[in-house]
Amino acid sequence: MKNNESINLKNQLQNDNVFVKNELISLSTITGLSSRKGLEKAIISENQIVNVVSNSYGHLPNEKFFYEVEAKLIDAGLGYINRSINRDNRSFAVDYILSDDNWLVTVKNGNDRLRPMLRFTNSYDGSCKTSGHFGFYREVCTNGLHIAQSTIGFSVKHKGNIAQVIIPEIKLLVDKFMNNEFYSLHRKFEVLAERAINDLNDFVKITAEHFKLFQFECSEKNTSPSINARMVLDIIQRESVMLNSEPNLWHGYNAFNAVLHNKLKKTFEVQKRLDEKLFDHLLTY
Repeated sequence: MKNNESINLKNQLQNDNVFVKNELISLSTITGLSSRKGLEKAIISENQIVNVVSNSYGHLPNEKFFYEVEAKLIDAGLGYINRSINRDNRSFAVDYILSDDNWLVTVKNGNDRLRPMLRFTNSYDGSCKTSGHFGFYREVCTNGLHIAQSTIGFSVKHKGNIAQVIIPEIKLLVDKFMNNEFYSLHRKFEVLAERAINDLNDFVKITAEHFKLFQFECSEKNTSPSINARMVLDIIQRESVMLNSEPNLWHGYNAFNAVLHNKLKKTFEVQKRLDEKLFDHLLTY
């Protein structure tokens, strides 16, 4: 990717601070009272208690996790642009979008560009696991597709109350992903792009109700599309014009994906599961 393209892309991406002030401290120090077994310590993030854990719990600060990931990417010579998400100083995700154009793929007419992406998540409140998986970054609407089954394995070692993550050689994992799952999924993207949507309202209503994502109508008395439904419809129509093609299931999948990850209040893990189910469902639509 050319330097000016990299700068423009980075400027479009969410870039929250994930390196928030955090500490693990005993509850008795805070309250002056004794605690029952299993609830001896508190995780504090930005001066707020976000979790209560046991003495044996290994707290993994973001600094010891995300910096280790970045070091592995740099050591492997993998260029990347990162997007970071901070949810209430409690749960965090960082996407590492691989910027080498040798791994760039396009869908249908060549203007819809996708790049391989690695997502890592961590939380201080226990709402999501410390994990890593592969995905795709789509430049047209700057959204991430979390449908890959390939995970990024690593181990966590405890040093007292603080955990340390041990990550394997990322380059080998990326090569394996690119030589297998990435291109098989790319073919499925093309299948969706060839299937037209004849009635947009019916498509959005049926899909939203099937997954219980949101109500299509504003209310029983007002049958106009709700805010979320309108957002999906608008994205499909806008991308169809932008990419000079008729509305199709590829546009539909990405429109629901954008609302799922950016609008609906769900954990990172729930979002990924719904993303996968949505994709598989539309392949049989």
